[in-house]
This record gives sequence, C-alpha cells and structure tokens, in this order.
Amino acid sequence: MPENLPHDGLVAVVKRDCPTCVMAAPVLGDLARQRGLTVYTQDDPSFPETVAARIDDTSLDFSHRLKIEVVPTLIRFEGGREAGRTYGWDRGEWERLTGVSDLGHDLPESRPGCGAKNIGPGVRERLKVRFNETGLKSRRIELGADEDEAEAMFARGWSDGLPLVPPTEERVLRMLDGTSRDPQEVIGLVPPALAAATVEKIAINAVMAGCKPEYLPVVLGGVEQIIRDEFNMGGVQCTMHGVAPLMIVNGSYAQKIGQKFSQKSA
Repeated sequence: MPENLPHDGLVAVVKRDCPTCVMAAPVLGDLARQRGLTVYTQDDPSFPETVAARIDDTSLDFSHRLKIEVVPTLIRFEGGREAGRTYGWDRGEWERLTGVSDLGHDLPESRPGCGAKNIGPGVRERLKVRFNETGLKSRRIELGADEDEAEAMFARGWSDGLPLVPPTEERVLRMLDGTSRDPQEVIGLVPPALAAATVEKIAINAVMAGCKPEYLPVVLGGVEQIIRDEFNMGGVQCTMHGVAPLMIVNGSYAQKIGQKFSQKSA
C-alpha cells in the first residue's frame, strides 16, 4: 500500500476535468463530514472545495500505486488494507461501500466516470519507468548530456546509415503493448553469434526501425521464419552476392494494420 494513506477510512481519487467528479463533489463533502474522507486530486489541488483533506496528486504517484483507471474512484481501507472500491458514480455502490444511506439524493442514479490521468497515453509508461516497474531486462546504455542520440547510435554501429528512433524504455513498453507474448520469451537464436532473440529484444529493434505496436506480431512472425534452418540466415549473412531478404505480409492482419496506417496517415 502506498505510504501516507489512511490506515482505516475512505479515500477518493478525482480530477476537476471530469464532469462526474464535479457532479459528485457535494457527496464527497458529505462523506468527509460524516465518515472522514481523504481526496487525492489529479489535476487541481484546490478541487473539490467541498473537502478540506485534499492531497495534491498532480505527480500521479498515488494514482499509479493505487492502480486507478477511472475517476472518481472511491476506496475503503480497513486495517491498512483495501477492503473495497467502486468507480464512477453509482448511488447503490457508494452507499454499500461507505455504509452511508441517502447519498446524492438529488443526483442521477448512476453516471460513468472518466479515464484517469495516470493511464493516459505515454503517462503510464513514464510512471512505470519512474517506479522501476518496466520488467525490461535489456542493458541500458547511458548517453552523455552533450551526445546527439542519432549520432551516438550511428557511431555504435546500430544503423546502416538510415535514421533510427531512440529505443527509450517508454517506447519499448508501448511497443510491447502490441503483443500478449511474454517479453522474455525466446523466439530463437540469431546467427552468426546465435544470440537469443527475445520478444523484448525484437521490440527494441522494432522501435529503432520506426514500427508501430500493431506491427509487432508481424515482426515477431518474420523473425521466427528467417531463423529457421530452411531459410539459412547464416548463408544470407556471409554470401558475397547481393542479398536482400523480402517479407510479404498478406491476409486479414495485413489489411488490419494497413487500414490503421491509412487512418493515421490521413
């Protein structure tokens, strides 16, 4: 459990930029007076004005540790442990969780909440990096403050001269969202060094090549094929002839990612 949370009592996570949170602000004030309530606010430390015990969570640290996905989220703690939670506004669920009846009698019976800021695009990955929750096993290479990322990658021999996308931890995590496979699954051994190609390693290379997460299953499938004995990757790498492997992607998945690409390019 995150530090500084009540040992017992109610906790709410809200943001002003959520109509349901604004609608429920008077109810939060009633709960604060009747049962005691601590509110963590994701975007405006002065919200909600109906509750005095507000905690600034614009860093989103607490929201991340509490695994908040929707605001408002209401949580009850007992003995230092979470005893229950509900999200959005649902009068019956709020009354069940808090033990307080006739909550928000002038409000609609229910209303869906809003997406929490800590799961926003790019934010979730940054928080995972901050709290060392990436699960990534690859060695991290630190660059000097004055080094240019593109030139540094070229100097290290990672590129054949074409530009590369720096494979930051955040980008690799987003790439791995493109597959349900275990990042540490070994796809096979890649010649000539016969190094183990894990899903994570392939995702890193996919980032550098400028792939999108939805392309990753195709990339993984391609790697699985070219390391087969029948393909003879060792021969491709050492031949004196000009060889350029070509992979043709066809079928429904090719159409699926092609449509996504067209939509994003339009």
